[in-house]
Amino acid sequence: MEKLALTLSGLLAKVASDFPDRRAISACGKFDLTHARLQELVDHASALLAVSGVGAGDVVALTFPNIVEFVIMFLAVIRCRATAAPLNSAYTAEEFEFYLADSESKLLLTPKEGNQPAQSAASKLNIPHVTAELHSPNSKITLSSTKVEPSVDLMSKVVNEPSDVALFLHTSGTTSRPKGVPLTQLNLASSVQNIKSVYKLSEMDSTVIVLPLFHVHGLLAGLLSSLVAGAAVALPAAGRFSASTFWADMISYNATWYTAVPTIHQIILDRHLSKPEQTYPKLRFIRSCSASLAPSIMARLEEAFDAPVLEAYAMTEAAHLMASNPLPEDGPHKAGSVGRPVGQEMAILDEHGAIQAEGVSGEVCIRGPNVTKGYKNNPEANKQAFQFGWFHTGDLGFMDSDGYLHLVGRIKELINRGGEKISPIEVDAVLLAHPDVAQAVAFGVPDDKYGEEINCAVIPREGVVVTEQDVIQYCRKNLASFKVPKKVFITDSVPKTASGKIQRRIVAEHFLAQISTAKVPKFGA
Repeated sequence: MEKLALTLSGLLAKVASDFPDRRAISACGKFDLTHARLQELVDHASALLAVSGVGAGDVVALTFPNIVEFVIMFLAVIRCRATAAPLNSAYTAEEFEFYLADSESKLLLTPKEGNQPAQSAASKLNIPHVTAELHSPNSKITLSSTKVEPSVDLMSKVVNEPSDVALFLHTSGTTSRPKGVPLTQLNLASSVQNIKSVYKLSEMDSTVIVLPLFHVHGLLAGLLSSLVAGAAVALPAAGRFSASTFWADMISYNATWYTAVPTIHQIILDRHLSKPEQTYPKLRFIRSCSASLAPSIMARLEEAFDAPVLEAYAMTEAAHLMASNPLPEDGPHKAGSVGRPVGQEMAILDEHGAIQAEGVSGEVCIRGPNVTKGYKNNPEANKQAFQFGWFHTGDLGFMDSDGYLHLVGRIKELINRGGEKISPIEVDAVLLAHPDVAQAVAFGVPDDKYGEEINCAVIPREGVVVTEQDVIQYCRKNLASFKVPKKVFITDSVPKTASGKIQRRIVAEHFLAQISTAKVPKFGA
């Protein structure tokens, strides 16, 4: 394979010459950029970074909303062989300090208006802060640090290598402090090609980005795979997902698909019930990933928007995609399954590294060119994650006779009630099938008698009253008695991570703190 196809930068350069005049990015309601124009802006911005002293291997932290400047600067950092470390703009100064120090960032990039907590963390660590702005679609990016105009051919001599570390992210840290994940140009190029192939993305496709671009789901599945396919993306005017403008944007940009986490699908569904649109676009498919999608929600989405809903399975360490349900023409999509492996080997292993037969649960393990070579400065985590020649995901699952993966849960999230192992995903699915429940999450809590007991938090549908007794009775009809939650918290919100994931450990701590501020069990690693 030629080197061009082994780097993300190379793939994007090829698209700019293959589809120069097709729309690449739209800032909703403002302007559009073609693939050729985007490439020009990226080349110029990467030259600006180079004359500011950013070189191969330097880590550049970026904290932006979902705006065009982020896309250009992110790609420019990678183009000049540096490493992009996108960070959530909503972090506190302490969080910024941890991430900037842990990634060993040399520079902080923000939009023109800046970001106070990020800037104070950067100044504490003596990291220079630079702002980036695109004045108009016809101008070039300006950086606050450079007054010199770089020479036109400055970047022509810079060659991106497949082994260059292009992206540095942290895991969402379900069990302990977040781990640093370096991803190379090869990891990213492999992953976007996997995503492009399984969904048959082409220059005819268009989507609206609803997920934050500082996380692999939005960044790789939404943005980069679209760009590499010659397709188009639209960035909402608010700089983030807005349920009130979502369908209007989808219609005005002729969207053919979108990808989201289950929480956003539920928000879109709830809005459909309370304020339906007059028309909906004809979508090729809807994609769900990053958390388990209850079969009842999948059925409601398909019915509401008349498109197949394809659930996928992904993680940061795999540069996002690992498995996905196929498009209808390539096979059935199964509710409750995350589909077939895409572009990599996958095996279900027991604790001794033996491959399990179909239908038998074990740890989901993968290997392929999209998988990180290892966590940064973390030999202990690497020893655990890379055993028997495979990367270990920490997820339990089994393969069915059609080669589709079914997840049982995180190994560390299974609830052990007196020796009975309960999958919280299974309990979630039953709770979400209750007609009056909008969102639900089951979790384990310490129990003197059984070691662990099952509780859940439930958000009722708008305008509906649901009692703890209703939920427990419904569960008794649909679950074995030992799986029925002992306590139900009726609430209007549950804590989520920045990427929209619900982490059971955090939810458990949140609700237990409400009952007993005196004795809150702290969940260990």
